[in-house]
Amino acid sequence: MQGPRLLLGSARRWILGSAEAALWGLKSMKGNCNEFCTTVFKGVTYKELKNLLKSKKIMLIDVREPWEILEYGKIPGSVNIPLDEVGEALQMNSKDFREKYNEVKPAKFDSLVFSCLAGVRSKKALDTAISLGFNSAQHYAGGWKEWATYEYSDKKKEN
Repeated sequence: MQGPRLLLGSARRWILGSAEAALWGLKSMKGNCNEFCTTVFKGVTYKELKNLLKSKKIMLIDVREPWEILEYGKIPGSVNIPLDEVGEALQMNSKDFREKYNEVKPAKFDSLVFSCLAGVRSKKALDTAISLGFNSAQHYAGGWKEWATYEYSDKKKEN
């Protein structure tokens, strides 16, 4: 009965060794895993997004489908690039990007914020952007639902 134990011990060492190697790879990519992980999962709040939009220091990319924007509305100043186009769009040359989206193509060092309806697709877009080297990218997890709630409740208070 020594055989199965030996086999399990070897498998465990192999799995743990692989996990350690993967973590080492993350550490070497970005300095340390903690910094890398917080960069990947960086999100902005409603108030932070309002301030960023006022400062005009970001490009807000709405990754919903065009029909959703027509039906529900959009955050003012956002550019619509549907989720399934994000990877290709971020790799386009500047001329093609401008022709298709009527905006200046962001550089890899520019600040991008992705939004969608409720944060799921914007997180996927963020992952895509990070994988393409857009390390200042973030996402607005509250999405259009949260934005509309704040914006319309603020307007009701003013009236």
